[in-house]
Amino acid sequence: MDMMTRIASLTAACLTDTWPEAQGLPGADEIRGLLAVPPNPEMGDYAFPCFRLAKALRMAPPKIALALVEGWHHEDVARVEAVNGYLNFFLNRVNFAGETLNAVLAAGDHYGASDEGAGKTVCLDYSSINIAKRFHIGHLSTTMIGHSLRRIYDHLGYRTVSINHLGDWGTQFGKMICAYKKWGSREAVEQQGVNELVRLYVKFHEEAEKEPALEDEGRAWFKKIEDGDEEARSIWSWFKEITLRDTARVYDLLGVSFDSYAGESFYMDKMEPVIDVLREKNLLTVSQGASVVDLSEDDMPPCIILRSDGASLYHTRDLAAAVYRQNTYHFDKCLYVVAYQQDLHFRQLFRVLEKMGYPWAKDCVHVAFGMISYEGQALATRKGHVVYLEDLLEQAQQKALAIIEEKSPELPNKAEVARQVGIGAVVYADLCNNRIKDIDFSWERALNFDGETGPYVQYTHARCCSVLRKAEALSLPEPDMNALTDDEAQALLRLLGRFPDVIREAANRYEPSLITRAVTDIAQAYNKFYYEHRILDDDAAAASARVRLTEATRNVIRTGLYLVGIEAPERM
Repeated sequence: MDMMTRIASLTAACLTDTWPEAQGLPGADEIRGLLAVPPNPEMGDYAFPCFRLAKALRMAPPKIALALVEGWHHEDVARVEAVNGYLNFFLNRVNFAGETLNAVLAAGDHYGASDEGAGKTVCLDYSSINIAKRFHIGHLSTTMIGHSLRRIYDHLGYRTVSINHLGDWGTQFGKMICAYKKWGSREAVEQQGVNELVRLYVKFHEEAEKEPALEDEGRAWFKKIEDGDEEARSIWSWFKEITLRDTARVYDLLGVSFDSYAGESFYMDKMEPVIDVLREKNLLTVSQGASVVDLSEDDMPPCIILRSDGASLYHTRDLAAAVYRQNTYHFDKCLYVVAYQQDLHFRQLFRVLEKMGYPWAKDCVHVAFGMISYEGQALATRKGHVVYLEDLLEQAQQKALAIIEEKSPELPNKAEVARQVGIGAVVYADLCNNRIKDIDFSWERALNFDGETGPYVQYTHARCCSVLRKAEALSLPEPDMNALTDDEAQALLRLLGRFPDVIREAANRYEPSLITRAVTDIAQAYNKFYYEHRILDDDAAAASARVRLTEATRNVIRTGLYLVGIEAPERM
């Protein structure tokens, strides 16, 4: 039991002991949710606001706090003070240090893990690359937010299903086959990969401006794909293979994998039953020739299900995908990690699922995120300002290697460390702020070893590893926890003790940035402790305690970095 849970339980017991006849008093769980860390350590380690109790006890909060102080007694709390309606707890620092370190070190890499998700499934739809297009920096957020949430939910005991909903259907594929047949070759596509496919697509549009009849040829080839024509399907499938081979290099660099690559084409034969349900429930109406679901009562435009020519749209396929995922995986939650510009699309999608009578529609969640720019410039494919993710990650590794060559020329495995640091810097820059905020990627910020960055946190992890390597040569006795009663050690211990709460909160809010913020705070607290106190002190028992705190810090930073998809180098 962590210290906050213990204090909450003790407070609940003190309440019922002091007012045994009172009704409506909060339980330990509610009290734990109300506990806060005061902004100033002089105000205590934790504080409980008594205002929530005023109605049930018909007393002023300051009087409630005073009464609780009189009834309080437990060795884990050195003293309790009543201040302006708050109950301020000052911990027994020796006990707190010992219990926190024991909890962290006993759990190892499983610290903060739980079985709260046992028997529950979370589907995560993220990355969702487009076939025949290169993976650019705009795909970074969906990929890494989804990947991090998957690891967070795994850590909490959920079964996760990661889905890459490929953009692999539409007229553009007919146009690409047309371009390939006219101006391409198998050798060029195999050698140049997606770059050649992009060249062909651009070539098609250039030529179509001069010869509009090409558009009809492109549509005809897509009709062949739809009709199952052997040649058209073979080329289309090959284009998918080429794209997935290209993106696999990026996913390997990022450490990302998927359980399913079922894209739009996968649901083409699964839409009719969904459309039948809409018809059976009289949800479809005709508007300007198109079949739509009226959502005016929800202050939304109509959700178009079929165009006037009978063609399906994104909503049609997404409805089929949602039904398939529920029938196949029986999810308790289905997350769609997609940019905030698609907010209306998902509000319409979820509302139509509700109107179809699916109770699980409430378990579908749009995890929105902001846009990304690069060095102050917005990305615009049509204007040619595109930053391809593979190029960015390669550049990150090169820049990290240059810094390492300058700072640590004797470091072994420099290329491997540069890979970990460079890619970690890119991922951290993407996940360090609230996901809904727009991001401006900057090399100067991302690769700074002294700021709130990935390299800074990784360097702190490496520093902990260095201390632990030196400690291995010493014969240390049982630790003296009195060596960890100073403010710096206690501030670090509080952060370590709260880390399991941060993981749960990140899952509840779909917010990986809470993890990056936590490990950054822990790194900063450890470095302050490191500079204020000599770790390997002449007092062996004190050194033993500080080494244990260093080990606990190392473990939590490593776990936190793992949860956001960043590696933790042991030497830098």
